[in-house]
Amino acid sequence: MILLKVWIAVLLLAPMASGEENEPHIEPTWVSLAEHYQVPDWLQDGKIGIWMHWGIPSAVDENRPNDGSWYGRNMYGGGKQVAKALSEWHTKHYGSPSEFGYENLIPKFKAEKWDPDALVAFVKDNGARFVMPVACHHDNFDMYDSFHPWNSAKMGPKRDTLKEWKAAATKHGLKFGISTHLYWSPGWFRPARQYQKPGTLEWKLFKMDYDPKNFISQDSWNEHWYARCWEIIEKYDPDMFNHDCGIYPKTHFTKLISEYINRDLRDNNGTQTVVFSTKDAKLDRSAFTYNLERGGAREIKPEPRMWATDLSGGWFHRATATNKMSIPVMVANGVDAISKNGVVMLNIALREDGTIPEKQAAYLTAFGDFLQVNGEGIYDTRPWKTFGEGPLKVKDGRQGENYAEFSQDDIRFTTKDGVLYAFVLAPPTSEILIKTLASGGLLEDEIVNISLMGSEETMNWKRSTAG
Repeated sequence: MILLKVWIAVLLLAPMASGEENEPHIEPTWVSLAEHYQVPDWLQDGKIGIWMHWGIPSAVDENRPNDGSWYGRNMYGGGKQVAKALSEWHTKHYGSPSEFGYENLIPKFKAEKWDPDALVAFVKDNGARFVMPVACHHDNFDMYDSFHPWNSAKMGPKRDTLKEWKAAATKHGLKFGISTHLYWSPGWFRPARQYQKPGTLEWKLFKMDYDPKNFISQDSWNEHWYARCWEIIEKYDPDMFNHDCGIYPKTHFTKLISEYINRDLRDNNGTQTVVFSTKDAKLDRSAFTYNLERGGAREIKPEPRMWATDLSGGWFHRATATNKMSIPVMVANGVDAISKNGVVMLNIALREDGTIPEKQAAYLTAFGDFLQVNGEGIYDTRPWKTFGEGPLKVKDGRQGENYAEFSQDDIRFTTKDGVLYAFVLAPPTSEILIKTLASGGLLEDEIVNISLMGSEETMNWKRSTAG
């Protein structure tokens, strides 16, 4: 990939700041959230973030078969073939789930080499401007010092990982996000329910007090979920709060978003500084920041959103997992997302001991190498009049991310301070023609100069009605 930097004669004006000193109080409704939610500049300027899936599943034998990234559910079997196969493997490897349940894996999760300071420094060196560890996955195990008894401060590594992640992020000047996937857990653990006994500590881990089919409508569950989420906000004060959930407790959910943002507005003189993200495509996206997990966009979107992808091939570390996306395609997909008003969130799946597997590190350092040369065209930029041109068409929506190779005809644009950045998404083998920049086209201004990022070479160029 190369980047052309096109200097144009007219400066682009930044949006004028609002004259209001304080934002109005946000009511717990989608209408009020849509009217008042504002994406802070740090997210749009920072562009690159790192998500981190790490927990009890990381402690399972790394050579296990495909678990669908849901080991805690699938080890108990179920109707799907992946669950049947995994349950058989678990029984052969550890024993029957009736004798060796998910809770018995916790002592294997020790995090003996985990160094959050070094890890945050590493991702920062490779371009990250924010980090987002998972606080609780669907397995209902909190990776922090929680009022819920099943947590990493009392069990496993016996460390408050959120507290340490945040300290490292603050030290290195990165914004700190937190992701919770808790909401699904009563239904998620349904196959494990047959093995649980009333009155035990495990009863609370497997959410036995809630209806596995109808927990969504249970006030008791929604109130418990809200309390767990609010504890995270109060104790760790995240800059970003992401929720992996598709069916929401409508009242409790809007209450949580509005109270999270109102708290931020009170603390920052009426200016919103936090981000609330989730992935329900049916909701009004002006009311939050959309998490486009493993997806893509056909065109520039009106609201900034996250393109989230996984570098491990399985969200949680599994040595046998394969990332279907090549490194060049991953970098190009990131540029494509940014050209369409997105930010990039790359998930790394740490080993049980807290280290980054070499294959994932290779993806991160490749992106870092790209940003060392071309970061000027990424950070602090905004979309141009059009995202770009070329034959490769990216699908719109979640779970349809691109794995196909780009060509030199695939070009993406960003802009900042009167400069138009044109990314050529594959190494060129012939002269580059940018049809969008033809005279008489979208670029109405005269081109003052064209230069190549990372090079002092004089560029030979001409502009015509062809491009």
